[in-house]
Amino acid sequence: MHHIRQMIEERESQSLSPYAAKAADSQGRPTPEEQDPLRTAFQRDRDRILHSKSFRRLKHKTQVFISPQGDHYRTRMTHSLEVAQIARTIGRALRLNEDLIEAIALGHDLGHPPFGHVGERALDEALQAVHKKGIAGGPERFLHYEQSMRVVDVLENLNLTEETRAGIGGHSKGRNDLTTFDGEPTSTLEAAAVRISDRIAYMNHDLDDALRSGIVTEIPTKFKQLGERHSQRITAMVMDVIESSLDKPAIMMSPAMMESLNALKEWLFDEVYMLYPKLFSDVLKAEELVKELFYYYATEEGALPERFSGVQGAVDYVSGMTDRFAIDTFRKLRIPLAFAL
Repeated sequence: MHHIRQMIEERESQSLSPYAAKAADSQGRPTPEEQDPLRTAFQRDRDRILHSKSFRRLKHKTQVFISPQGDHYRTRMTHSLEVAQIARTIGRALRLNEDLIEAIALGHDLGHPPFGHVGERALDEALQAVHKKGIAGGPERFLHYEQSMRVVDVLENLNLTEETRAGIGGHSKGRNDLTTFDGEPTSTLEAAAVRISDRIAYMNHDLDDALRSGIVTEIPTKFKQLGERHSQRITAMVMDVIESSLDKPAIMMSPAMMESLNALKEWLFDEVYMLYPKLFSDVLKAEELVKELFYYYATEEGALPERFSGVQGAVDYVSGMTDRFAIDTFRKLRIPLAFAL
């Protein structure tokens, strides 16, 4: 049976770009394992992530809009799927390793806490407050990409290849502008493709969700050159990346497209991400809920479930919660049963 995996690896060697990562040349796993008879190392990574509990929980974690009234808003899972689709489209055109791309894309947000970026900010502030009180343990700051690494390495113990791990740990940009550096292969071109696809995905689907919610009513004229519709904008961006990156050892964009993307990102931060908490009081409530849960589990002895302990255990437990589990847990802890009816 091992000849099937070897056949796939030989096909990769013959068909993929010389700049692509080849499964047969993988740097291996933190703990060495016997090769699978059917799947390459990167295929196994993808499957392990896809079948993990942490990935399944993403379907009930906020992307941007908390508890939206409607079934069509993105969640952290649909975001990950959209990143994978965009990055695989780029990867196929550039003859990169789609299995590695998919593994990185599906795993890149496993460490996100409930309630999206609001929850990430709340958990980070709560963690710092606990440290200032002299309670040691856990990381100095909460960063979702570092927590994603902890998820795959420790909490789920997926024993992923070094290439997948490097891609998951190096995807985040925050509010920083995209630069030519982001397309440089700090680990692999596949990781660079996911890093740029992450921004293409979230800017477009967050804009789409913002229009659906009514928080914005129209797109500024200067961005309409990218396309009138969601699909047109993604197509324009993806085409630009592919055309700029063909036969090159980097994932690139034209200067004009990079400028447009960075301008759109700033507009989204000003008109959506920063404005949303001011318009909807539930956002601040969610933030306080996350802080309250973290304080409780970090300071109340014996409160954490088995296999979790200390400040690090509180970080792991609270960040792993879905939105609805966090709400239910808060209700059980802080609201008298008679009031919760």
